Amino acid sequence: MELSIIITNYKNPELLKVCINSVKKNIGDVSHEIIVADSATEEDTELMMQEDFPEVVFLSSMTNIGFGGTVNNGLKIAQGEYILILNGDIIVKENAIEVLLDYIKKHPETGIVAPQLLNFNETYQPSTFKFYTPLTIVYRRTFLGKMPFAKKHLNNFLMKEVNHQETQEVDWIMGSSFMVQKKVVDKVGLMDRRFRMYFEDTDWCRRFWEAGYKVVYLPQAQMYHYHGRGSAGKSIIKTLLSNRLTWIHIASAIKYFRKYAGRELPKHK
Repeated sequence: MELSIIITNYKNPELLKVCINSVKKNIGDVSHEIIVADSATEEDTELMMQEDFPEVVFLSSMTNIGFGGTVNNGLKIAQGEYILILNGDIIVKENAIEVLLDYIKKHPETGIVAPQLLNFNETYQPSTFKFYTPLTIVYRRTFLGKMPFAKKHLNNFLMKEVNHQETQEVDWIMGSSFMVQKKVVDKVGLMDRRFRMYFEDTDWCRRFWEAGYKVVYLPQAQMYHYHGRGSAGKSIIKTLLSNRLTWIHIASAIKYFRKYAGRELPKHK
């Protein structure tokens, strides 16, 4: 089998259905399997999968195992030579899968290749980043982020000066959508379960680089990303959620910096 498509989901059957249908519509002639890896499975999601997508492999979990847990569950059973990992809030555009697959097949030194993500109004959505430093976390999560020196640092982290219409190597890329080589995953290993939320993709990309494989951003392939934000709005509940996510992000950052303490950053172009 050429391609395994792992779709991760957490309590969002409506978007998941749209995601699966977009994959089925735009898969072309590629020999493939679709695996949905669910977290904190609810009855409506399970019923939808049974009734609407009986041909899709459905991996349920009664508990919230996080993004890395769902990805790993899919990776453990994936049979494809290449693996496309998608969040359930991704909508695949025409030819995107074939463009990614063609690139990674022609560039065996590439371990991860990812598409350009778009908002639904066709505007560019940031998905490529420089590696974190401790200052990145401080500037993003405190009032210092408004200072000119901090803004310069964060603009570099967000790669704002880069032409995002050009194919390029990047430090790490958002885990919402990317394609990997199965044989490289076997070498690098599964996602690190110490990161239950945030930094799973950062850590994985860094490990690919350390293993000698490139992480590549390929804007010729495009996908829509819903990217709902828990911190949006001003209600008390959303404010509390935002605070909770902030502390989870900081906790994951601490784990990340402890893991890589004393190790040099991977070098590339």
